[in-house]
Formats: sequence, structure tokens, C-alpha cells
Amino acid sequence: MASASVQVSGWKEVLGEGRFARFALLCLGVWLNAADALMTATIMPSVARDIGGYAYFGWAIAGYILGSIVAGASAGQFSLRFGIRRAMVIAALFYAIGCVVSAAAPEIASFLVGRLLQGIGAGWIVGLCYVAVGTMFPEHLLARVLAAVSGVWGIATLLSPLIGGVFAEAGIWRWSFWLFAIQGAGFAVASMSLLDRGGASVARDPLPLRQISVLTSGILSIAAAGLVTNISQAALLGVSGLFLLLLFVRLDGRARAPLLPRATGNPSSTAAAGYTMIFMLSAGTISFGVYGSAIMQALHGSSPLVAGYVIGAEAMAWTLAALAVSGLRDKWHSLFIVLGATSIVAGVVGLATFMPRGSLAEVVVCALFLGGGFGLCWAFVTRRLLGSVRVEERAVASSAVPTMQLIGGAAGSAGAGAIANFLGFAQGIDAATAASGSFWLFASFVPVVALGWFSAWRLARL
Repeated sequence: MASASVQVSGWKEVLGEGRFARFALLCLGVWLNAADALMTATIMPSVARDIGGYAYFGWAIAGYILGSIVAGASAGQFSLRFGIRRAMVIAALFYAIGCVVSAAAPEIASFLVGRLLQGIGAGWIVGLCYVAVGTMFPEHLLARVLAAVSGVWGIATLLSPLIGGVFAEAGIWRWSFWLFAIQGAGFAVASMSLLDRGGASVARDPLPLRQISVLTSGILSIAAAGLVTNISQAALLGVSGLFLLLLFVRLDGRARAPLLPRATGNPSSTAAAGYTMIFMLSAGTISFGVYGSAIMQALHGSSPLVAGYVIGAEAMAWTLAALAVSGLRDKWHSLFIVLGATSIVAGVVGLATFMPRGSLAEVVVCALFLGGGFGLCWAFVTRRLLGSVRVEERAVASSAVPTMQLIGGAAGSAGAGAIANFLGFAQGIDAATAASGSFWLFASFVPVVALGWFSAWRLARL
């Protein structure tokens, strides 16, 4: 009874004294970003059928993620330069304008511009929301508030495929973006009235423009490999992209304001093993989110709604697995790091096997293996990384986990797009194309997740 009383009292304190509206505002900000990926994966086949752009499937995801990386890396300094209220309004307007551009796009080029703007706006919003949490709530309430805000991701897993599926099945996919444009505009208006003005100040660290420029060039180079017909040119673009990604790590290790811990550039370090694991596993699994819905609709006859929820099963399995192992003692962490990576490899192998010739139920099982694998190991990988760096680098090490996940997702999206285009997906995704190409699309990433597994094994031993 005493515990329940303390819990109720804690939530009364969180939501009391005029803080409820601000708490709801922060939840809406996280929702705008969290709901995007699954909604977009659900409607992309409808987008491509309507305005063309099968060749740019991967670009729609990679562009959004790139925008999020750039914005997320600058969110803290953005709030210092403009003040939290003005910065949040600018971010929300970026997001809303991006949604409008995507909703009104007559062809794929303008749609991709809209996706980039959405990514920038959403990246700023999420970063600023976490900044705002630290300024609007007392320290003893932060854990409760952050846990509740994180729960928004679970809600998005349930609702965003429904939103995308309903609009896609009705033939009005554009309205999904109009809906989020309205929410973005409402978020901007609410921010003006609910957030403190906050004085702008001079940011102390420079923006990591050089690292981000090299990173962006690398990912775009990989994506461009799928747009050329000459195999030699495509190989050159792909190799150049990988070289630029390695150059990014090297430059970042020498930068004044690094995005990754400096030890990441040392191949024998714990940081190198952990962040390589995150990068490889994120890159090797993103193809399911990019092309899974389109393949299931073409090959298995799934509706957009059903396909969206199959994709969403991965995210739900991640959440449930993470909760299931959250209380494990330290002695189990190494085992579950390797076990999680093994589950992810099994999921990718399963997709290569069952997507072209299996049943939809078998595809769902593969999705559960993917998401469950991440959930089994993610918290332990993060903890191992934070424990491997100096105290003054822990903030960078912590923020580098989602950053490296985004970088892996962007590179994997670009790579998946290039591979899919060589398999004939650029001309459209029908049953014949999906049947002949889906095996190679997923099998091509088995070596990538295998490298992620090897990095997980090394991390567990360090």
C-alpha cells in the first residue's frame, strides 16, 4: 500500500502545478518522430504507385534519418542559440512544412525533399524535448518523466501502422502527411504558449559540420550506387561510400566536438566493438523496414494495414524483450549480448528463406526474432559502452548509441535501395519481382549482420 501511495503521489507531482500541459506537449513531440518510420513503411508502396519512385525507396528512409542525425547532433546548441521556446517552434515548423511538401508532392524528388525536412524537424524536436525535460521538471522526477516519454514509442508501434494502413487502403496516402502536418503546426502553437522564452546564449562548442558533411557524402554515395547501370561505376560509388564512413570515424576522433567517444577509432577498444555492433546490426536489418511492406503486399497479398503491423511486430518484440531481461544481474549481460545478436542473424537468414517462399506467419516469426534480438541485448550493450569510457565522455558515449543506430539505418537504407534496384525493383515491385529478388535482398545483408555478431562476441569478451 505504501508503495502504491508513493507511486500515485509521484504522478500527481509530475502532472501537478501546471505541468500536465507541458508533459503532454513533450509526449506529442516524441510521438511525431516515433510514429514516422512505421507509418512511412506502410504507405511507401502506395506512394511509389502514385508518383513513381520505386528506385528511391531507400532514399525516403535514408533522407529522413540523415536529417535526424544532423538535427540531433545540433539540438543542444540550437537551444542555446535561440532559447528553448523559439528553437522548438522553428523545429516544429520545419517538420510541418516537410509534411506539407511530401503530402503535395507531384513527383518523387519533391517527396524526398519533404522527407529530409521532416527528418530535420523531428530530430530537433526530439532532442529539444529531452533538453526541455531537464529544465521543466525537478531532478527527482526525471526518471519517471523519461520513462513515460519513452512509452510513447510503444504507443506509436500500435497506432502508426493503423494510421498509414487506413489511409493507404483508402487510396489517400497523402492525408497521412496532412494529418502530421496539422499536428506539427499545433505543436508549434502550443510551444509558444507553454514553454518559457529562455534567453539565448553563445554555444561553446562548434557544430560538427565537417563530420556530418563526410558522413552525409558517404551515405549518399552508397545510395547513388543503385542509380547507375554501369557495374564498375556502382562498385566505385559503393566503395567510396564505405571509405567516407571510415573517414568520418577518423575525423570524429580528432574533432573538438565529437559525436562518438574518441576510443571508437581504436579497433581493439570496447567502444569500437560496441559501436561496430550497433552499426552493423542496424544496417543489416533496416531492409525489412524499407521493403518488407511492399514485398508482403506484392507477394503475400497483404493489405497495407496487415503489412504495417507485421513490420510493427519487430518494434513490439524489441520492447517486450527489453522489459523481460531488464532485471538480469551483471553475470548474464555478456551471454545476452551474444544471444541477442544471434537472434538478429537468425531473423535476417529467416527473411531470406521465408519471405520469397514461406507463409506470412513465418515472416512474422522472423520479425519477432529481429526485434527480440535487439531487445535482449540493447541495454547491456549500452551499459558496457558507458562503463568503458572516462566519466567526462559518458554523455557523448550515451548519445552516440542512438546516433550510431541512425547512421547504420541510413547506410543500410541506402545499401538496400542500391541492391533492390539491381534486382529490378526500380521498375516496380510485383509478385514476380518480389519472388525473384527478395531472397537476394535479405541474403545480401547476412554478411553485414554476421560482422555485427562477431563484434557482439568481441564486446562480450572485453
